[in-house]
Amino acid sequence: MIRILHTVVCLLTLLAVQPALAQLAQALRIEIPSDPNASESFDVTPLAERGVLMTVRTGGFYDNTPVTLHFKKYDVDLKLLWQVAFKQDLKLKPILTYNTDQYAYHLFREYDTDRYQFIRLHLDDGAIDLFESRLIDQFDVRQFKVLGSQAFVGGYHHGRPVVMAFSFFDQSAKVLPGLYVNRMEINSLEVDEVHQEVNVLVHSLKRHCKFSIRTYNYDCKLLRIKDFDGAENSLITGKLLPVNENESLLVGNYSTDCTPYSQGIYVTRIHHGEAGKSQENEADNDIQYIEFSQLQNFFNYLKPNRQQKLMARALKKKEEGKDYKFHYRLLVHDLQPTPDGLTLVAEVYYPQYRGSTLGYGAYMRGSDRYEGFHYTHAFICGFDKQGKLLWDNCFPIKELLSKDLTEMVQVSQQGDRIVLAYPNDGEITTEVIQGSKVLKGAEKFRLQTNVENEKVTFSAQDNLMAWYGQHFLAYGFQKIAPSQNYANQREVFYLNKLTYREEEPAGKSANATTRKNDGSER
Repeated sequence: MIRILHTVVCLLTLLAVQPALAQLAQALRIEIPSDPNASESFDVTPLAERGVLMTVRTGGFYDNTPVTLHFKKYDVDLKLLWQVAFKQDLKLKPILTYNTDQYAYHLFREYDTDRYQFIRLHLDDGAIDLFESRLIDQFDVRQFKVLGSQAFVGGYHHGRPVVMAFSFFDQSAKVLPGLYVNRMEINSLEVDEVHQEVNVLVHSLKRHCKFSIRTYNYDCKLLRIKDFDGAENSLITGKLLPVNENESLLVGNYSTDCTPYSQGIYVTRIHHGEAGKSQENEADNDIQYIEFSQLQNFFNYLKPNRQQKLMARALKKKEEGKDYKFHYRLLVHDLQPTPDGLTLVAEVYYPQYRGSTLGYGAYMRGSDRYEGFHYTHAFICGFDKQGKLLWDNCFPIKELLSKDLTEMVQVSQQGDRIVLAYPNDGEITTEVIQGSKVLKGAEKFRLQTNVENEKVTFSAQDNLMAWYGQHFLAYGFQKIAPSQNYANQREVFYLNKLTYREEEPAGKSANATTRKNDGSER
Protein backbone atom coordinates (compact mmCIF):
# COMPACT_ATOMS: atom_id res chain seq x y z
CA MET A 1 0.00 0.00 0.00
CA ILE A 2 2.86 2.37 0.84
CA ARG A 3 4.52 1.63 -2.52
CA ILE A 4 1.26 2.35 -4.39
CA LEU A 5 0.80 5.69 -2.60
CA HIS A 6 4.43 6.58 -3.28
CA THR A 7 3.99 5.82 -6.99
CA VAL A 8 0.82 7.95 -7.17
CA VAL A 9 2.56 10.87 -5.43
CA CYS A 10 5.52 10.62 -7.85
CA LEU A 11 3.20 10.63 -10.87
CA LEU A 12 1.27 13.64 -9.56
CA THR A 13 4.54 15.46 -8.93
CA LEU A 14 5.75 14.76 -12.49
CA LEU A 15 2.45 15.98 -13.95
CA ALA A 16 2.65 19.14 -11.86
CA VAL A 17 6.10 20.15 -13.05
CA GLN A 18 5.64 19.28 -16.74
CA PRO A 19 4.52 22.22 -18.90
CA ALA A 20 1.07 22.15 -20.43
CA LEU A 21 1.90 22.39 -24.11
CA ALA A 22 4.25 25.37 -23.64
CA GLN A 23 6.06 27.32 -21.03
CA LEU A 24 8.60 30.09 -20.65
CA ALA A 25 11.63 28.82 -18.77
CA GLN A 26 14.66 30.52 -17.29
CA ALA A 27 17.71 28.96 -18.94
CA LEU A 28 20.64 31.10 -17.74
CA ARG A 29 21.28 34.17 -15.64
CA ILE A 30 24.19 36.48 -14.83
CA GLU A 31 24.26 39.26 -12.25
CA ILE A 32 26.47 42.35 -12.03
CA PRO A 33 26.60 44.16 -8.68
CA SER A 34 25.14 47.66 -8.97
CA ASP A 35 25.89 50.59 -6.69
CA PRO A 36 22.72 52.74 -6.28
CA ASN A 37 24.90 55.71 -5.29
CA ALA A 38 27.16 55.53 -8.35
CA SER A 39 26.60 57.05 -11.77
CA GLU A 40 26.23 54.05 -14.07
CA SER A 41 24.05 52.87 -16.92
CA PHE A 42 23.60 49.52 -18.64
CA ASP A 43 22.64 48.78 -22.22
CA VAL A 44 22.00 45.38 -23.84
CA THR A 45 22.20 44.61 -27.56
CA PRO A 46 21.13 41.14 -28.79
CA LEU A 47 23.29 39.79 -31.62
CA ALA A 48 21.17 36.76 -32.59
CA GLU A 49 23.21 33.52 -32.64
CA ARG A 50 26.45 35.51 -32.23
CA GLY A 51 25.59 36.33 -28.62
CA VAL A 52 24.86 39.58 -26.81
CA LEU A 53 26.71 42.86 -26.22
CA MET A 54 26.51 44.61 -22.87
CA THR A 55 27.64 48.22 -22.53
CA VAL A 56 28.22 49.63 -19.05
CA ARG A 57 28.86 53.36 -18.71
CA THR A 58 30.32 54.63 -15.43
CA GLY A 59 31.07 58.18 -14.31
CA GLY A 60 29.57 61.36 -15.66
CA PHE A 61 29.60 65.10 -16.15
CA TYR A 62 27.43 65.89 -13.14
CA ASP A 63 29.44 63.65 -10.82
CA ASN A 64 32.67 65.13 -12.19
CA THR A 65 34.12 61.62 -12.38
CA PRO A 66 35.93 60.02 -15.35
CA VAL A 67 33.63 58.42 -17.91
CA THR A 68 34.43 54.86 -18.97
CA LEU A 69 32.59 52.67 -21.44
CA HIS A 70 32.91 48.97 -20.67
CA PHE A 71 31.99 46.77 -23.64
CA LYS A 72 31.39 43.08 -22.89
CA LYS A 73 30.41 40.43 -25.41
CA TYR A 74 28.87 37.14 -24.30
CA ASP A 75 28.03 34.03 -26.28
CA VAL A 76 24.57 32.41 -26.32
CA ASP A 77 25.44 30.59 -23.08
CA LEU A 78 26.21 33.97 -21.44
CA LYS A 79 29.91 33.18 -21.22
CA LEU A 80 32.21 36.16 -21.61
CA LEU A 81 34.01 36.22 -24.98
CA TRP A 82 35.86 39.53 -24.68
CA GLN A 83 35.71 42.86 -22.91
CA VAL A 84 37.27 46.24 -23.59
CA ALA A 85 37.19 49.56 -21.77
CA PHE A 86 37.22 52.99 -23.40
CA LYS A 87 37.85 56.18 -21.43
CA GLN A 88 35.65 58.96 -22.68
CA ASP A 89 36.16 62.73 -22.62
CA LEU A 90 34.17 64.12 -19.70
CA LYS A 91 32.88 66.95 -21.89
CA LEU A 92 31.09 64.56 -24.24
CA LYS A 93 27.57 63.34 -23.58
CA PRO A 94 25.96 60.27 -25.20
CA ILE A 95 23.28 61.01 -27.80
CA LEU A 96 22.20 57.89 -29.73
CA THR A 97 23.38 54.42 -30.74
CA TYR A 98 22.93 52.31 -33.87
CA ASN A 99 23.88 48.71 -34.61
CA THR A 100 24.64 46.77 -37.79
CA ASP A 101 25.72 43.16 -38.27
CA GLN A 102 29.39 44.12 -37.99
CA TYR A 103 29.52 47.16 -35.72
CA ALA A 104 27.98 48.97 -32.78
CA TYR A 105 28.01 52.76 -33.23
CA HIS A 106 27.84 55.40 -30.49
CA LEU A 107 27.25 59.09 -31.15
CA PHE A 108 28.52 61.66 -28.63
CA ARG A 109 28.41 65.44 -28.56
CA GLU A 110 30.37 68.00 -26.58
CA TYR A 111 28.08 70.04 -24.35
CA ASP A 112 26.82 73.23 -26.11
CA THR A 113 29.18 73.00 -29.10
CA ASP A 114 29.18 71.62 -32.65
CA ARG A 115 31.82 68.96 -31.85
CA TYR A 116 30.64 65.38 -32.37
CA GLN A 117 32.34 62.06 -31.82
CA PHE A 118 31.52 58.69 -33.40
CA ILE A 119 32.69 55.43 -31.81
CA ARG A 120 32.69 52.32 -34.00
CA LEU A 121 33.01 49.06 -32.08
CA HIS A 122 33.89 45.91 -34.04
CA LEU A 123 31.59 43.18 -32.74
CA ASP A 124 33.96 40.34 -33.65
CA ASP A 125 36.95 41.37 -31.52
CA GLY A 126 36.09 44.60 -29.67
CA ALA A 127 38.44 46.84 -31.67
CA ILE A 128 37.44 50.52 -31.47
CA ASP A 129 37.64 53.20 -34.19
CA LEU A 130 37.23 56.85 -33.26
CA PHE A 131 35.99 59.64 -35.54
CA GLU A 132 35.36 63.31 -34.82
CA SER A 133 33.64 66.05 -36.78
CA ARG A 134 32.17 69.52 -36.57
CA LEU A 135 28.55 69.30 -37.65
CA ILE A 136 26.31 72.27 -36.79
CA ASP A 137 25.72 74.12 -33.54
CA GLN A 138 22.34 74.12 -31.77
CA PHE A 139 21.48 70.81 -33.42
CA ASP A 140 18.65 68.92 -31.70
CA VAL A 141 19.53 65.37 -32.77
CA ARG A 142 16.65 62.85 -33.03
CA GLN A 143 17.81 60.19 -35.53
CA PHE A 144 21.06 58.33 -36.12
CA LYS A 145 21.60 55.65 -38.79
CA VAL A 146 24.60 54.20 -40.66
CA LEU A 147 24.77 52.99 -44.26
CA GLY A 148 28.09 51.57 -45.43
CA SER A 149 30.81 53.97 -44.32
CA GLN A 150 28.49 56.95 -43.79
CA ALA A 151 26.56 58.06 -40.73
CA PHE A 152 23.29 59.98 -41.15
CA VAL A 153 22.29 62.28 -38.31
CA GLY A 154 18.82 63.86 -38.33
CA GLY A 155 17.25 66.50 -36.15
CA TYR A 156 16.33 70.18 -35.97
CA HIS A 157 18.20 73.46 -36.25
CA HIS A 158 16.19 76.52 -35.14
CA GLY A 159 13.04 74.42 -35.50
CA ARG A 160 13.73 73.32 -39.08
CA PRO A 161 14.58 69.72 -40.05
CA VAL A 162 18.17 68.87 -41.00
CA VAL A 163 19.84 65.59 -41.97
CA MET A 164 23.64 65.47 -42.19
CA ALA A 165 25.83 62.77 -43.71
CA PHE A 166 29.22 62.10 -42.14
CA SER A 167 31.84 60.00 -43.98
CA PHE A 168 34.01 57.68 -41.89
CA PHE A 169 36.34 57.45 -44.90
CA ASP A 170 37.44 61.09 -45.20
CA GLN A 171 35.56 62.55 -42.18
CA SER A 172 33.69 65.04 -44.36
CA ALA A 173 30.15 66.22 -43.61
CA LYS A 174 27.30 67.16 -45.97
CA VAL A 175 23.77 68.46 -45.53
CA LEU A 176 21.06 66.57 -47.40
CA PRO A 177 19.29 69.10 -49.68
CA GLY A 178 15.63 70.10 -49.68
CA LEU A 179 14.76 69.54 -46.01
CA TYR A 180 15.38 72.88 -44.28
CA VAL A 181 11.73 73.99 -44.40
CA ASN A 182 9.48 75.70 -41.87
CA ARG A 183 6.68 73.73 -40.23
CA MET A 184 7.91 70.31 -41.22
CA GLU A 185 8.83 67.35 -38.99
CA ILE A 186 11.01 64.32 -39.62
CA ASN A 187 8.90 61.24 -39.06
CA SER A 188 11.69 58.72 -39.54
CA LEU A 189 15.09 58.24 -41.14
CA GLU A 190 15.52 54.87 -42.84
CA VAL A 191 18.45 53.30 -44.67
CA ASP A 192 17.78 50.91 -47.54
CA GLU A 193 20.73 48.52 -47.84
CA VAL A 194 19.15 46.72 -50.81
CA HIS A 195 19.10 49.85 -52.98
CA GLN A 196 21.88 51.75 -51.13
CA GLU A 197 19.51 54.64 -50.49
CA VAL A 198 18.45 56.83 -47.60
CA ASN A 199 14.77 57.67 -47.11
CA VAL A 200 13.71 60.67 -45.05
CA LEU A 201 10.03 60.50 -44.18
CA VAL A 202 8.67 63.96 -43.36
CA HIS A 203 5.32 65.29 -42.21
CA SER A 204 4.14 68.81 -43.02
CA LEU A 205 2.36 70.78 -40.31
CA LYS A 206 0.77 73.05 -42.89
CA ARG A 207 -2.71 72.70 -44.33
CA HIS A 208 -3.64 69.16 -45.44
CA CYS A 209 -0.73 67.66 -43.46
CA LYS A 210 1.19 66.42 -46.49
CA PHE A 211 3.36 63.32 -45.91
CA SER A 212 6.46 62.87 -48.08
CA ILE A 213 9.24 60.39 -48.74
CA ARG A 214 12.48 62.02 -49.88
CA THR A 215 14.97 59.51 -51.24
CA TYR A 216 18.72 60.16 -51.51
CA ASN A 217 21.47 58.06 -53.01
CA TYR A 218 24.71 57.16 -51.24
CA ASP A 219 26.30 60.41 -52.51
CA CYS A 220 23.52 62.46 -50.83
CA LYS A 221 21.88 63.43 -54.14
CA LEU A 222 18.09 63.81 -54.03
CA LEU A 223 16.68 61.08 -56.30
CA ARG A 224 12.93 61.49 -55.94
CA ILE A 225 10.12 62.87 -53.82
CA LYS A 226 6.91 60.95 -53.16
CA ASP A 227 4.11 63.13 -51.77
CA PHE A 228 0.84 62.01 -50.14
CA ASP A 229 -1.77 64.74 -49.78
CA GLY A 230 -3.62 64.70 -46.47
CA ALA A 231 -6.84 66.41 -47.52
CA GLU A 232 -8.97 63.38 -46.53
CA ASN A 233 -6.64 60.99 -44.74
CA SER A 234 -3.33 62.22 -43.37
CA LEU A 235 -0.52 59.74 -42.85
CA ILE A 236 0.96 59.97 -39.33
CA THR A 237 3.83 57.50 -39.50
CA GLY A 238 5.41 55.35 -42.17
CA LYS A 239 7.74 52.36 -42.24
CA LEU A 240 9.39 51.11 -45.42
CA LEU A 241 10.35 47.55 -46.29
CA PRO A 242 11.85 46.53 -49.68
CA VAL A 243 10.04 43.51 -51.11
CA ASN A 244 11.98 43.23 -54.39
CA GLU A 245 14.42 45.20 -56.54
CA ASN A 246 11.76 47.58 -57.82
CA GLU A 247 9.28 47.95 -54.97
CA SER A 248 8.94 48.63 -51.26
CA LEU A 249 5.89 48.52 -49.03
CA LEU A 250 4.99 51.59 -46.98
CA VAL A 251 2.94 50.79 -43.88
CA GLY A 252 1.85 53.00 -40.98
CA ASN A 253 -1.10 54.68 -39.30
CA TYR A 254 -3.32 57.54 -40.44
CA SER A 255 -5.81 60.09 -39.09
CA THR A 256 -8.72 61.92 -40.67
CA ASP A 257 -8.15 65.32 -39.07
CA CYS A 258 -4.39 66.05 -39.10
CA THR A 259 -4.01 65.01 -35.45
CA PRO A 260 -1.76 62.37 -33.79
CA TYR A 261 -4.86 60.26 -33.11
CA SER A 262 -5.09 57.23 -35.38
CA GLN A 263 -8.17 56.14 -37.26
CA GLY A 264 -6.54 53.01 -38.61
CA ILE A 265 -3.57 51.69 -40.58
CA TYR A 266 -2.65 51.93 -44.25
CA VAL A 267 -0.44 50.11 -46.73
CA THR A 268 0.75 51.06 -50.20
CA ARG A 269 3.37 49.97 -52.72
CA ILE A 270 6.22 52.35 -53.51
CA HIS A 271 7.91 52.04 -56.90
CA HIS A 272 11.55 52.96 -57.25
CA GLY A 273 11.15 55.38 -60.12
CA GLU A 274 13.61 57.38 -62.14
CA ALA A 275 16.09 59.67 -60.44
CA GLY A 276 14.95 63.26 -60.18
CA LYS A 277 11.34 62.43 -60.98
CA SER A 278 8.61 63.77 -58.71
CA GLN A 279 5.97 61.16 -57.90
CA GLU A 280 3.38 63.39 -56.32
CA ASN A 281 -0.01 61.71 -55.93
CA GLU A 282 1.08 58.86 -58.24
CA ALA A 283 -0.05 56.10 -55.90
CA ASP A 284 -2.62 57.86 -53.71
CA ASN A 285 -5.42 55.81 -55.26
CA ASP A 286 -3.53 52.61 -54.47
CA ILE A 287 -3.40 53.23 -50.73
CA GLN A 288 -5.37 50.68 -48.75
CA TYR A 289 -6.87 52.33 -45.67
CA ILE A 290 -7.91 49.87 -42.96
CA GLU A 291 -10.00 51.41 -40.19
CA PHE A 292 -9.63 49.83 -36.75
CA SER A 293 -13.23 48.60 -36.87
CA GLN A 294 -12.33 46.59 -39.99
CA LEU A 295 -9.72 44.57 -38.10
CA GLN A 296 -11.15 41.33 -36.78
CA ASN A 297 -9.44 41.37 -33.37
CA PHE A 298 -8.30 44.96 -32.66
CA PHE A 299 -10.79 45.55 -29.81
CA ASN A 300 -10.31 42.21 -28.05
CA TYR A 301 -8.43 43.92 -25.23
CA LEU A 302 -11.84 45.24 -24.08
CA LYS A 303 -14.46 43.30 -22.16
CA PRO A 304 -17.21 41.92 -24.45
CA ASN A 305 -19.88 44.39 -23.27
CA ARG A 306 -17.64 47.40 -23.82
CA GLN A 307 -16.55 46.05 -27.15
CA GLN A 308 -20.15 45.62 -28.34
CA LYS A 309 -21.12 49.16 -27.28
CA LEU A 310 -18.13 50.67 -29.10
CA MET A 311 -18.84 48.75 -32.30
CA ALA A 312 -22.55 49.69 -32.11
CA ARG A 313 -21.65 53.40 -31.89
CA ALA A 314 -19.27 53.07 -34.84
CA LEU A 315 -21.94 51.25 -36.91
CA LYS A 316 -24.54 53.90 -36.11
CA LYS A 317 -22.20 56.64 -37.33
CA LYS A 318 -21.61 54.70 -40.54
CA GLU A 319 -25.37 54.38 -41.13
CA GLU A 320 -25.67 58.15 -40.68
CA GLY A 321 -22.99 58.66 -43.32
CA LYS A 322 -20.43 59.87 -40.79
CA ASP A 323 -17.08 58.53 -39.63
CA TYR A 324 -16.68 57.38 -36.06
CA LYS A 325 -13.60 59.12 -34.62
CA PHE A 326 -11.19 56.78 -32.89
CA HIS A 327 -8.64 58.38 -30.59
CA TYR A 328 -5.72 55.99 -30.37
CA ARG A 329 -2.04 56.81 -30.15
CA LEU A 330 0.21 54.20 -31.75
CA LEU A 331 3.84 53.25 -31.32
CA VAL A 332 4.59 51.49 -34.61
CA HIS A 333 7.50 49.02 -34.68
CA ASP A 334 9.86 48.49 -37.60
CA LEU A 335 8.38 46.12 -40.16
CA GLN A 336 9.48 42.48 -39.91
CA PRO A 337 9.94 40.56 -43.19
CA THR A 338 8.37 37.11 -43.47
CA PRO A 339 8.40 34.48 -46.25
CA ASP A 340 4.88 35.63 -47.24
CA GLY A 341 5.47 39.38 -46.91
CA LEU A 342 5.73 41.28 -43.65
CA THR A 343 4.45 41.60 -40.10
CA LEU A 344 3.33 44.90 -38.56
CA VAL A 345 3.32 45.33 -34.78
CA ALA A 346 2.02 48.45 -33.02
CA GLU A 347 1.36 49.25 -29.37
CA VAL A 348 -1.55 51.43 -28.25
CA TYR A 349 -0.90 53.86 -25.40
CA TYR A 350 -2.04 57.11 -23.80
CA PRO A 351 -0.34 59.60 -21.43
CA GLN A 352 -1.47 59.08 -17.84
CA TYR A 353 -1.73 61.73 -15.13
CA ARG A 354 -2.33 61.47 -11.40
CA GLY A 355 -5.98 61.80 -10.50
CA SER A 356 -7.09 61.93 -14.15
CA THR A 357 -10.36 60.23 -15.04
CA LEU A 358 -10.10 61.18 -18.69
CA GLY A 359 -10.53 58.48 -21.27
CA TYR A 360 -8.11 56.97 -23.73
CA GLY A 361 -6.17 59.53 -25.70
CA ALA A 362 -6.81 62.38 -23.28
CA TYR A 363 -3.96 64.82 -23.05
CA MET A 364 -3.56 67.42 -20.28
CA ARG A 365 -1.11 69.89 -21.73
CA GLY A 366 1.16 71.70 -19.33
CA SER A 367 0.26 69.39 -16.46
CA ASP A 368 2.90 68.63 -13.83
CA ARG A 369 1.02 65.49 -12.75
CA TYR A 370 2.38 63.35 -15.55
CA GLU A 371 3.02 59.74 -14.51
CA GLY A 372 4.02 58.03 -17.74
CA PHE A 373 2.68 56.19 -20.76
CA HIS A 374 -0.04 53.65 -20.11
CA TYR A 375 -0.14 50.76 -22.60
CA THR A 376 -3.52 49.14 -23.31
CA HIS A 377 -2.75 46.54 -25.98
CA ALA A 378 -0.70 45.65 -29.01
CA PHE A 379 -2.03 44.52 -32.34
CA ILE A 380 -0.22 42.55 -34.99
CA CYS A 381 -1.04 42.22 -38.69
CA GLY A 382 0.27 40.02 -41.47
CA PHE A 383 0.52 41.31 -45.07
CA ASP A 384 1.57 39.60 -48.28
CA LYS A 385 4.19 41.07 -50.63
CA GLN A 386 1.50 42.93 -52.57
CA GLY A 387 0.27 44.67 -49.42
CA LYS A 388 -2.88 42.60 -48.90
CA LEU A 389 -3.96 42.16 -45.27
CA LEU A 390 -3.90 38.44 -44.45
CA TRP A 391 -4.78 38.39 -40.76
CA ASP A 392 -4.72 40.40 -37.52
CA ASN A 393 -4.56 39.64 -33.82
CA CYS A 394 -4.51 41.37 -30.44
CA PHE A 395 -2.32 41.12 -27.34
CA PRO A 396 -3.91 42.77 -24.23
CA ILE A 397 -1.46 44.59 -21.95
CA LYS A 398 -2.39 44.74 -18.27
CA GLU A 399 -1.44 47.72 -16.09
CA LEU A 400 1.84 48.58 -17.78
CA LEU A 401 3.11 52.11 -17.15
CA SER A 402 6.42 53.37 -18.52
CA LYS A 403 8.15 56.72 -18.00
CA ASP A 404 9.59 56.49 -21.51
CA LEU A 405 7.74 55.65 -24.70
CA THR A 406 9.60 52.50 -25.76
CA GLU A 407 8.71 49.25 -27.49
CA MET A 408 7.59 46.91 -24.72
CA VAL A 409 6.04 44.02 -26.67
CA GLN A 410 8.54 41.63 -28.22
CA VAL A 411 7.80 39.23 -31.07
CA SER A 412 9.44 35.83 -31.60
CA GLN A 413 8.59 34.05 -34.85
CA GLN A 414 8.74 30.30 -34.26
CA GLY A 415 7.74 28.50 -37.44
CA ASP A 416 4.12 29.34 -38.24
CA ARG A 417 3.54 30.47 -34.64
CA ILE A 418 4.38 33.78 -32.98
CA VAL A 419 5.19 34.24 -29.31
CA LEU A 420 4.31 37.71 -28.00
CA ALA A 421 5.76 38.85 -24.67
CA TYR A 422 6.22 41.96 -22.50
CA PRO A 423 7.86 42.61 -19.10
CA ASN A 424 6.35 44.30 -16.06
CA ASP A 425 7.46 44.40 -12.42
CA GLY A 426 9.73 41.35 -12.59
CA GLU A 427 7.23 39.27 -14.57
CA ILE A 428 6.99 38.29 -18.24
CA THR A 429 3.55 37.92 -19.82
CA THR A 430 3.30 35.76 -22.95
CA GLU A 431 0.73 34.83 -25.58
CA VAL A 432 1.05 32.45 -28.53
CA ILE A 433 -0.79 33.12 -31.78
CA GLN A 434 -1.03 31.62 -35.23
CA GLY A 435 -2.44 34.22 -37.59
CA SER A 436 -5.81 35.30 -36.17
CA LYS A 437 -5.93 32.30 -33.81
CA VAL A 438 -4.84 32.39 -30.17
CA LEU A 439 -3.10 29.10 -29.46
CA LYS A 440 -2.28 29.92 -25.86
CA GLY A 441 -3.69 32.83 -23.87
CA ALA A 442 -1.85 35.13 -21.49
CA GLU A 443 0.55 33.43 -19.06
CA LYS A 444 2.85 35.03 -16.51
CA PHE A 445 6.38 33.98 -15.62
CA ARG A 446 8.25 35.47 -12.65
CA LEU A 447 11.99 35.91 -12.98
CA GLN A 448 14.05 34.01 -10.42
CA THR A 449 17.56 34.27 -9.03
CA ASN A 450 20.17 31.52 -9.21
CA VAL A 451 19.94 30.82 -5.49
CA GLU A 452 17.01 28.83 -4.11
CA ASN A 453 16.69 30.64 -0.77
CA GLU A 454 16.69 34.16 -2.19
CA LYS A 455 13.78 36.49 -2.91
CA VAL A 456 13.48 39.42 -5.31
CA THR A 457 12.14 42.30 -3.23
CA PHE A 458 12.19 45.03 -5.87
CA SER A 459 12.41 45.18 -9.67
CA ALA A 460 12.88 48.24 -11.87
CA GLN A 461 13.59 49.20 -15.49
CA ASP A 462 12.46 45.78 -16.68
CA ASN A 463 13.30 45.16 -20.32
CA LEU A 464 12.73 42.27 -22.70
CA MET A 465 14.14 41.56 -26.16
CA ALA A 466 13.53 38.77 -28.65
CA TRP A 467 16.95 37.16 -29.11
CA TYR A 468 17.17 34.19 -31.50
CA GLY A 469 15.08 31.10 -32.19
CA GLN A 470 12.96 30.39 -29.12
CA HIS A 471 15.00 32.61 -26.81
CA PHE A 472 14.45 36.00 -25.17
CA LEU A 473 16.68 38.27 -23.11
CA ALA A 474 15.27 39.85 -19.95
CA TYR A 475 17.27 42.45 -18.05
CA GLY A 476 16.96 45.26 -15.53
CA PHE A 477 17.67 46.06 -11.89
CA GLN A 478 16.65 44.00 -8.87
CA LYS A 479 17.04 44.09 -5.13
CA ILE A 480 17.61 40.60 -3.75
CA ALA A 481 17.56 39.41 -0.15
CA PRO A 482 17.98 36.06 1.64
CA SER A 483 14.53 34.69 2.34
CA GLN A 484 15.18 34.85 6.11
CA ASN A 485 16.90 38.25 6.24
CA TYR A 486 15.32 41.05 4.19
CA ALA A 487 17.52 43.68 5.86
CA ASN A 488 20.63 42.34 4.10
CA GLN A 489 19.72 43.22 0.51
CA ARG A 490 21.95 43.53 -2.53
CA GLU A 491 21.25 45.37 -5.77
CA VAL A 492 22.19 43.86 -9.13
CA PHE A 493 21.82 44.36 -12.84
CA TYR A 494 20.49 41.04 -14.11
CA LEU A 495 20.58 39.42 -17.54
CA ASN A 496 18.36 36.37 -18.02
CA LYS A 497 18.17 34.02 -20.98
CA LEU A 498 14.61 32.77 -21.33
CA THR A 499 13.43 29.93 -23.57
CA TYR A 500 9.90 29.34 -24.84
CA ARG A 501 9.21 25.85 -26.11
CA GLU A 502 5.98 24.76 -27.72
CA GLU A 503 5.44 21.10 -26.92
CA GLU A 504 2.58 19.51 -28.77
CA PRO A 505 1.45 16.03 -27.62
CA ALA A 506 1.61 13.31 -30.30
CA GLY A 507 -1.64 12.97 -32.20
CA LYS A 508 -3.11 16.14 -30.73
CA SER A 509 -3.14 19.75 -31.85
CA ALA A 510 -2.87 22.74 -29.58
CA ASN A 511 -6.15 24.06 -28.23
CA ALA A 512 -6.72 27.01 -30.52
CA THR A 513 -9.37 29.67 -30.20
CA THR A 514 -10.43 32.07 -32.89
CA ARG A 515 -11.44 35.49 -31.64
CA LYS A 516 -14.55 37.15 -32.97
CA ASN A 517 -15.34 40.84 -33.06
CA ASP A 518 -17.68 40.49 -30.08
CA GLY A 519 -14.79 39.38 -27.85
CA SER A 520 -16.06 35.81 -27.41
CA GLU A 521 -14.11 32.70 -28.36
CA ARG A 522 -14.98 29.88 -30.66
